Amino acid sequence: MSRFWLITVSLAVLSAGCAPRSTPDPRSLAVAGPPALLSEFYFFDEPEPGGPLKTRAAVERYDLVNALFTDHATKDRHLYLPPGTAVRYDATGVLVFPVGSALIKTFSLAPDLRNPQSGARRIETRVLVHRSDGWVAWPYVWDDDQKEARYAPVGARRSWQVIDPAGTPLKISWSVPNQNQCKTCHQSGDAIAPIGPTARNLNRMRIGQTGVGVTMPDALNQLDDWTHRGLLVGAPRAADAPRVPAAFDRDAPIETRARAWLDVNCAHCHQRAGSASNSGLYLGWSEKPGTTLGFAKRPVAAGRGAGDGLFVIEPAHPERSIMIHRMASTEPGVAMPELGRSVADPQGVALISAWIAGLGV
Repeated sequence: MSRFWLITVSLAVLSAGCAPRSTPDPRSLAVAGPPALLSEFYFFDEPEPGGPLKTRAAVERYDLVNALFTDHATKDRHLYLPPGTAVRYDATGVLVFPVGSALIKTFSLAPDLRNPQSGARRIETRVLVHRSDGWVAWPYVWDDDQKEARYAPVGARRSWQVIDPAGTPLKISWSVPNQNQCKTCHQSGDAIAPIGPTARNLNRMRIGQTGVGVTMPDALNQLDDWTHRGLLVGAPRAADAPRVPAAFDRDAPIETRARAWLDVNCAHCHQRAGSASNSGLYLGWSEKPGTTLGFAKRPVAAGRGAGDGLFVIEPAHPERSIMIHRMASTEPGVAMPELGRSVADPQGVALISAWIAGLGV
């Protein structure tokens, strides 16, 4: 056991006058500022280097149908709910999480991305906490020994040399966002809000474990599971709830797959309450095809970000579409999304290119 972990636990014992906590403290999550160490949240047991994060009581693992591309990183997602509370269902937007809850996302990279679980190292953990005055976003960077992550309000940079999924050497310049950058992606009007956990993106079969020491069947829908255990209220059966297709499932129509990819990779900024609202380009799942979705839409501001293109999406011509130009670029000021990646997403570029190529044909 590392020395700083022992110190953290010892201080907790002295301050509480009893045994160290085995679960998060909902009162401190609701009102307190960020702790210096991730371990002080009590979300996880002390991790073993190279081993998975083991959750404590009231911390649930969850997975999404589609995830934001972030330099090929794998992501472990967890939810903490204060005792006696539940998530409230919303059919179109992000589910409504109670005050004191937390969404925890840990990013890891393996040396060979063809086998993303082998030798993967944790890079950072981002914690979204719902306090009494709204959501706050706190980034934590993992130490080299992989046993602790430390609060990093100014962000951090890391360089990684990996083998990409195609078997080619790839350099990744990982950027941990600072707190202002967290607000850019998580902006909803004047507030911060979660992005991924919508009903349509949670409506999938769950994997792994739920809770502490309880292995649940893999063939169990997340929404139905949460409803059955009282973690989610107001939801219909999963079969009657909205669901997006997996973006790279070739058995689904390419239009819905492309829209699902745009929904999770672009719409957090490109929405009417997002940081890119002034662009007039809205890429959410429910947006109707037309100019606001980019069809024959001229950019608000031309320049090098537009390349040689005249329209965000020129139907039947991905090679002339500004959207593809920006998705394929890694140049600052051109690349979209502008945060969260240093390399292009080849699968995403191929998917959106194929969708645009089929438009109007």
